[in-house]
Amino acid sequence: MTVRLALPREAGSVPAVRRLLRSALDVLHVNRRDSDDLEIAITEACSNVVRHASGTDTFEVCLDVADDRCSIDVSDDGPGFDPDAPGVPSSSSEHGRGLMLIKALGENVRMHSVPRRGSLIHFEKSFA
Repeated sequence: MTVRLALPREAGSVPAVRRLLRSALDVLHVNRRDSDDLEIAITEACSNVVRHASGTDTFEVCLDVADDRCSIDVSDDGPGFDPDAPGVPSSSSEHGRGLMLIKALGENVRMHSVPRRGSLIHFEKSFA
């Protein structure tokens, strides 16, 4: 199943994408741990767009879900970011762990960003 969504860059889009992903993974009987990992990762990727992709009204999510794997792309036309920045938040910080979580929970994680042209975060998960 492949689903491509164009969404408004607003907070309500994040739980909508998460529910859609959860439904697709439930239909395929993906184990809870893998499903939870993907839900956290997609939540972080979409939340980053909502918080940081100023100057754009929409963003795109592409879910490619199969029996043995899931591939997710989250892209926007915002100002971009430095995917290589260390970005280690202080222990008291409430924010700043999203990209670290995506890298820890996903596989084949790729981040591409061009200043003032937008960003793409790609990640996958293989199922046992």
